[in-house]
Amino acid sequence: MILENKIAVVFAASGAIAGAVAKAFATKGAKVYVTAKEHSAAENLANEINSKGGRAEALLADALNEAHIDTVFEKMVADNGKVDIVFNGIGIRPSQSQYGTPSTILTYENFLKPLTTIVGSQFLTSRAAAKFMAATKSAGTILTLTSSLSRSKIPFMAGVTSASTGVEGLTRCLAAEFGMMGIKVICINPTGMAETRTIQETSAANAATIGIPVEAFAAELSKGYLSGKSPSLYDVGNMAAFLVSDEGGVLNSHVVDVDFGYRSVI
Repeated sequence: MILENKIAVVFAASGAIAGAVAKAFATKGAKVYVTAKEHSAAENLANEINSKGGRAEALLADALNEAHIDTVFEKMVADNGKVDIVFNGIGIRPSQSQYGTPSTILTYENFLKPLTTIVGSQFLTSRAAAKFMAATKSAGTILTLTSSLSRSKIPFMAGVTSASTGVEGLTRCLAAEFGMMGIKVICINPTGMAETRTIQETSAANAATIGIPVEAFAAELSKGYLSGKSPSLYDVGNMAAFLVSDEGGVLNSHVVDVDFGYRSVI
């Protein structure tokens, strides 16, 4: 129970990774507020956590809306007097930003979508978290989310690759800034997991662009793991819980890979 007595929030909790992280936080002892743009999605996740003995509360919040974000933190402080852990799992559907599209025909608007959505949201939730943590002397941890695209060489993914790199740079900058207030900022970097809808859709788009069956594309990706094993959502959740715990306190400003060693990641 490495997160016992901790108060956590997971933004954009309707996503696969965010859901896994929320469950892991609760399993390790934290009280977790889960947010989503659709309240039903957050409520379903909270109900699942509570049914298994965890503690979770669902809140309606758009992780790109500053007023919504502040309202979430205000409730956490009103309920508990502190904010210990913040994780933002925001992503974007591949079809919304034309993942798998050659950069020569990718629209500028779709190139920017992952940057404004992913990096923009991480900035908004992180700075709000720091404000409330400082006010309550919480000395908590902000955990951001990137992807292995930031250090891979994969075509047709210009927007989200740039966004992933941007989140990592943002993490280092905020760690230096918020560290002066006793707040830790760290980044978790899971590689693509075949069990997630995002990777399934992205693989299909890339395979279509290259002109090969999606099964062949997926098989090629699976060869990249040094140990022959790929990470699962469960693995990512457990690592996230460790990173925000007191035991993981030595890691600060780092980008932590969760990939069992992947050949194409530098």
